[in-house]
Amino acid sequence: MKSLFKFFLNTIPRPILIRLSYLVRPILAFFLKGDKFTDPIDGKNFRTFLPYGYGKQRPNVLSPSTLSLERHRLFWLYLKNETNFFSEHLKVLHFAPEQCFLKRFRKLNNLDYTTTDLLSPIADVKADICDLPFEDNSYDVILCNHVLEHIPDDTKAMQELYRVMKPGGYGILQIPQDLNRELTFEDDTITDKAERAKIFGQYDHVRIYGRDYFDKLRSIGFKVEEVDYTSQLSDSEIDKYRLAKGEIIPVVYK
Repeated sequence: MKSLFKFFLNTIPRPILIRLSYLVRPILAFFLKGDKFTDPIDGKNFRTFLPYGYGKQRPNVLSPSTLSLERHRLFWLYLKNETNFFSEHLKVLHFAPEQCFLKRFRKLNNLDYTTTDLLSPIADVKADICDLPFEDNSYDVILCNHVLEHIPDDTKAMQELYRVMKPGGYGILQIPQDLNRELTFEDDTITDKAERAKIFGQYDHVRIYGRDYFDKLRSIGFKVEEVDYTSQLSDSEIDKYRLAKGEIIPVVYK
């Protein structure tokens, strides 16, 4: 199972994977039903989750029903329990919309909801994050989950995110991060896909963010809160929802 998932992730282009996953989800959810683990996004229970990873596979992390990963489930719990996302009228910009969120967010009557991405077949607006076609101070909330590690000029991308956010607005700019690393690491001379996956976590990542990520966001102008939301949950909840203990949610404000 692990080797099969790894093969698909590393050989099939992401837009095709997205389309195929719509067909596979209901089959996986049916066969893996149980009562040990819960996806908080849809409330469904399973005997196990699926493995996931472009390089080293992480066991028991991919929800069979929503295809959410640890970061998505943490993201959902934080938005639901700690923000006004589900209750107040908000203009929202969502980058590279994830399947586990897309239809649910679109159905929320309180949101004026726009999705954007350069390549995703399910995004509303095809746009480069470094050159956005949106006016200054447009959005109350910006969601950008595991996007910036793909962007060569992440400084320009962060500046664009700051530009289109309303004063008083907030965002979650989540990235894969090595909290044991002080400084972000990049090396464009590594071109072999397998080697890049081994070093950066995915072949299409251009850096590994360190703890300096938060200060880089502050240098753009954002106020930044480094939220360890798992510290507010019990160990049994962390295991039940299959979260990554200690993962930091970068919440930014303008």
